[in-house]
Amino acid sequence: QSNQHSRLYKLIALITHICSTCERLQSEACATLLFRMDVYGACAMIVGIGIITFRLHDCRSLKGKRKIIKSIISRLQNKFNASVAEIGFNDIYQKSQIGFSMVGNNRKLVNSKIDKIFNMADELGLAEIIDTEMEIININSS
Repeated sequence: QSNQHSRLYKLIALITHICSTCERLQSEACATLLFRMDVYGACAMIVGIGIITFRLHDCRSLKGKRKIIKSIISRLQNKFNASVAEIGFNDIYQKSQIGFSMVGNNRKLVNSKIDKIFNMADELGLAEIIDTEMEIININSS
């Protein structure tokens, strides 16, 4: 159980970071998750986390990079109602990393939505995806 609490606190820290760096207010799902974790300590839910690393060809400035990444982030947020933020390579203008999180009660649905986010980010054609990571965490009632 100590290991589960350790993973839970790391998860809270990651979701808080993604939500706090997000340009809009915390998404409803993220705020609900943090509230339920604070009040109950743990709850039965599925949390999906993903990271996408991009290479931006023909990008010659941080301003150009921000325009592309902001477009990708806003499209993913609007389509999937996920918390999405730029999380890495902030000062490198030809590379970027975004992170996202979502909460649900069905593992297959969360997995499907993460796959759709990866696919949409690729189909946008704004940047080349060079790496993806995902983790799905089951959090059970204590």
